[in-house]
Amino acid sequence: SLSLSHHLSSSSLAKTSLSDDLSFKSKFLNKLHKVPLPSWALVALGFLIVLITLSCCLCFCKKMIFKKKKEKGGKEKNEKNTINLSNVKEDRTKQAVHHCTDSDPKEEDAESKEAAKLGKLHYTLDYNFTDSALIVGVIEAEGLAAMDMSGTSDPYVKVYILPDKKKKFETKVHRKTLDPTFNEHFTFKVPYAELGGKTLVMTVYDFDRFSKHDAIGDARVQMNKVDFSHLTEEWRDLQKAEKEEHERLGDVCLSLRYVPTAGKLTVVVLEAKNLKKMDVGGLSDPYVKIHLMQNGKRLKKKKTTTKKNTLNPYYNESFSFEVPSEQIQKVQVVVTVLDYDKIGKNDAIGKVFIGLNSTGTEQRHWSDMLANPRRPIAQWHALKPEEDVDAELTKK
Repeated sequence: SLSLSHHLSSSSLAKTSLSDDLSFKSKFLNKLHKVPLPSWALVALGFLIVLITLSCCLCFCKKMIFKKKKEKGGKEKNEKNTINLSNVKEDRTKQAVHHCTDSDPKEEDAESKEAAKLGKLHYTLDYNFTDSALIVGVIEAEGLAAMDMSGTSDPYVKVYILPDKKKKFETKVHRKTLDPTFNEHFTFKVPYAELGGKTLVMTVYDFDRFSKHDAIGDARVQMNKVDFSHLTEEWRDLQKAEKEEHERLGDVCLSLRYVPTAGKLTVVVLEAKNLKKMDVGGLSDPYVKIHLMQNGKRLKKKKTTTKKNTLNPYYNESFSFEVPSEQIQKVQVVVTVLDYDKIGKNDAIGKVFIGLNSTGTEQRHWSDMLANPRRPIAQWHALKPEEDVDAELTKK
């Protein structure tokens, strides 16, 4: 009887809980129906819930599978890692050795690039066996280094043969270009038997009106390596030019004559040669100015006529100065070769002085004149930079 009563009480409790649930569901549905949502929104919401639950299930399955594979492949990976470490070490040593062996070629490449930056020269070589003459053709240059602030150059080529350097030729100046075309030929009288010991030098310069001409680079050809049975034509990269002792400004030939009894000093300007180019066209308009000086003061001034478009002017013009015999040891004759310019200042090509405090060939010329009165003594003098001569004149 007790068990029956207990069963009845439990069933009554279950019925009451079920009725409570049903009442709760009915209340929830009633409230849900009261929410102002359209039917398509409810469908979309349900579809979204289904997608989220499916994605969670897939992620859980993948994690479980991945863990099993990781446990199986753990040992294999450890073995592979040890092998890879050794391989990496070997690769690193190989790369280090490779880097060391490649360092020299890289340096050589850098040097060759630096040389290539100077440009290259196109030239021809031919030998005339009947005249015993070497004919050098300076054809063109390409990719020259820019020496001016404007990013260009005013190039010309100086051609000579080592070791004698007796004869030098120069092409015309080409203004504002890094790819000039020269097409000029020069002839050197050299016996074929002596040609093997010579070296041809072709130096490309940048013309500068107001300062020293800068060397862009040079090409040197050893004659013993050239086959003169036919015309040689080739391009050659310019190398860094070797510095010359000093730039040649030219030479002037003077004749001096002194007559002690009359107290008369005669200076004859005969000629000049190989003067420095002062015009862009490759020539100059030279004239010569003469000053008679004593104790730093200019006593007299004379000048020659101007010779147009030449670097080898011939004057043969005579000038006389009155100098008493007691004063002849105290005076100086200053000779300046200038380039005439219609527009601007006349620029000095070079200068030389003879007389008191002179040295070298100038001092010897003056001594020969004094030792041979009434007799004209002629001599060539190498022109010097104007500032150097002025510095010597100020010395006591």
